[in-house]
Amino acid sequence: MRLPPLLVAALVLLLAPAAGGTTRATQSAAIFYYPWYGTATRDGSYQHWQQNGHRPPADVASDFYPLRGAYSSSDPAVLNAQMAEIAGAGVREIIVSWWGKGSPEDGRLPAVLASARVRALEVGVHLEPYAGRTMASIAADIAYLRTLGIVDVFVYHAADFSAADWAALTAHVSGVRLFAQTPLVGFAKAGGFQGVYTYDILTSGGAKFARLCGEAHRQGLLCAPSVGPGYSADRATGETQSKPRRDGATYDAMWTAALRAKADFVTITSYNEWLEGTQIEPARRRLGYESYAGAWGRHGAAADNAYLARTAYWTSRLAR
Repeated sequence: MRLPPLLVAALVLLLAPAAGGTTRATQSAAIFYYPWYGTATRDGSYQHWQQNGHRPPADVASDFYPLRGAYSSSDPAVLNAQMAEIAGAGVREIIVSWWGKGSPEDGRLPAVLASARVRALEVGVHLEPYAGRTMASIAADIAYLRTLGIVDVFVYHAADFSAADWAALTAHVSGVRLFAQTPLVGFAKAGGFQGVYTYDILTSGGAKFARLCGEAHRQGLLCAPSVGPGYSADRATGETQSKPRRDGATYDAMWTAALRAKADFVTITSYNEWLEGTQIEPARRRLGYESYAGAWGRHGAAADNAYLARTAYWTSRLAR
């Protein structure tokens, strides 16, 4: 694939190495973050909470119920509280779900950046498979994100395009770290990526981390396997396949596997993907919903924040 000459020139100018380079300390944690929730009061309609025919605020498209209720990602108070929780858990970077220029997530990105930086959090982007995503549009996306100071881009479904197509793009990119969501390390290396990550905790469990990181390191790539508390999407999508939380044992097992695999850093799926039930954002007990009760022996109000507290434990181990 050959990129348009003007786009190549833009990339060369916009993606020049940033001051201090893009290297970050290893053995840290980053977390996937979703700024896509809306409410009728603040956004004109409910967004995502109403998926699959649900009727928020009492009835939401999640197997769990948020401690904050059905909130808006446009609410500064919510955003600032979320960034405080993430920073308090010892996480150093948020990876923001982003669906292209002009999307609701793009419109909320400046506020997320500002709030995160108040808490000294780095911000990366999860480049989602938006409608019409092409190599040319991705090149323009990276250049645009670079103007916002974003230098970590995690490409979901990277294998939607060939390694040769990626190589044609990455040959013109500097000052940005690109991570491919793929178990195929050879593909990521051939495509010019700097690292690999897994994201999907349902099909990419901890048993696969040692092989992934071993292959990545032999190829000179960074390895950022994704850990998560569990997976449960029945209310949002009707999917019956799940990964039980086992009172926190699932989360612990995945963290243990990531550390044993000598991950360069750990990515967490997720802070607030409520639809798939991978969230660690505080949840509360509500009739008809699952809860965090029993996780690490916690009950009542202490259970609401159980996963944030456990994340702080694991990130403290990374810092040693």
